[in-house]
Formats: sequence, C-alpha cells, structure tokens
Amino acid sequence: MDQKLPSLRDTIKKYDLYTRKSLGQHFLLDANITDKIVKVSGDVENINIIEIGAGPGGLSRSLLKSEAQCVYAMEKDERCIAALNELKEAYGKRFIIIEGDALKIPLTDLVPTPRAIIANLPYNVGTPLLVNWLDNITKDPHAYQFMTLMFQKEVAMRLVAECNTRQYGRLAVMTQWLCDVEYCFDLPASAFSPPPKVMSTVVRLTPLAKPRYDVSKDALEATLAAAFGNRRKMLRSSLGTISDDTESWLSAAGINPTRRAETLNIEEFCRLARIKPS
Repeated sequence: MDQKLPSLRDTIKKYDLYTRKSLGQHFLLDANITDKIVKVSGDVENINIIEIGAGPGGLSRSLLKSEAQCVYAMEKDERCIAALNELKEAYGKRFIIIEGDALKIPLTDLVPTPRAIIANLPYNVGTPLLVNWLDNITKDPHAYQFMTLMFQKEVAMRLVAECNTRQYGRLAVMTQWLCDVEYCFDLPASAFSPPPKVMSTVVRLTPLAKPRYDVSKDALEATLAAAFGNRRKMLRSSLGTISDDTESWLSAAGINPTRRAETLNIEEFCRLARIKPS
C-alpha cells in the first residue's frame, strides 16, 4: 500500500505544509532514518503505537510498515490532518488520527493496552510531555511498554546523565528512577526540513516493573527541586528551603552536608527523600 502514496515532499507541497516555528516543527523526510527509529524500538508486534506530532506522516509511514497492531497519530496542526488522511485511506483501521494537543489529552484513556510511544517530539514541548508520561508510569508501571523518543541532543543528554556531570539534574533522576534509558543514535540537522540549529538524538525508555527505589514521588520531587534549585550550594544550604534542620536530616541519611546536589546518585536521593521532614 505504501508504494501507492505520493512522496512526502509532494504531500508537503500539495497541502502547503510549511513548518511553523510556534509548533516546534522540523519534518523528518528520510525514510531510512524513520525506519531506523522503528527498528531501534524493538519488537512492536501487536502493540498500539502512539505518535506525537505526526506532521506530514514520515514516521507514520515507517510505523505502518511494521507489525504494530495500530498506529495512533496525534497532531494539533489542522493543516497536517488532510495529509494524514491519505494514510488513513491507505491503511484503514490500523491508522487512527487524533487531532489535539498531546499536553492536554490523556493518552492512557484513549489508547488501549499494550501501548508504546514512538515519536519525533516537537522541540518546544518534548520535556513537558515526558514529565506527563513519567507521571503515568508512576501510577501504572505498565502504562507504556516503552517510549522511543527524539529530543534535541541537549535534552537527551540530561536523560542519560550520571551523577558528577554537568547535565545531571532533576530530569535524569526522575527518569532513571522509573525507567531504563538507552541512548540510541544522533541525527544531524541536515536530516530535517527545515534543518534545526541543534542536533537531535533518539533515546529509548523502558519503564521498570516498579520504581528503582521505594520512595514517594512527591517527596522525591520536592527534595530534587530544593537540591538542584541551588545546585552550586552545599546541600545543607540548598535544602534549607524545605527543612529548618538540614544538618540532622542529611546526617540521618548518611550524607555529608557539604556535598552538592550533582554528587548524589539516585539511591542517595531516594534515601534522603524517604526521611524528608514533613
């Protein structure tokens, strides 16, 4: 069926799909790359795949060639809906178009399990979307089988960062607390139309059956916000925004009060959050 479709460039021209900076759009037109994104995702057979920001349907085409049960393409740009309808005509019930804002639509209510996300995320909403999905995983570890996501490289580095590195922060701890994170591959700006000013990176997140350490999400988030809110300060000072006696708190957790946030590993943050003063 895919051979009957017009080329992506013809589709873009037909529907006048110039990219909108306000939507963070950079269209990925190389089928070799979109096929590679699907390949690094692993086994997709019988899984309902969610794509965010489908645009003219480049990645959608590669997803539809896979063994996925069904592809749910979410798009808020009304101009792209007509282009995606060409795929709908070709693939029928296996391709479902959802028009709307992914930040406002609860995916777990719309898409049946087993579900996964494979998406070239719009740069301007990539991190907020991930935070929402991590919240889904906190409530249900089986919310997503996996998430294969493309971010600008700077964000991807923050997801895989280890302690004692510049990129290490709240996002790294929360993501790695809930998921195994794999750095897959980089894409040069030339792979997109128009070329962005930054390099992009694909990462694969696999939710754990349960969080890596037993701790309240709210307590961990509050601890991280305070610790990294003043990351250049020693913990005895930075944690003062949520405790009047940081010395005793840190001592009870077995953590030297003179350390800084980026030196604590995930287990230490969870240990600290577990005994967080109320």
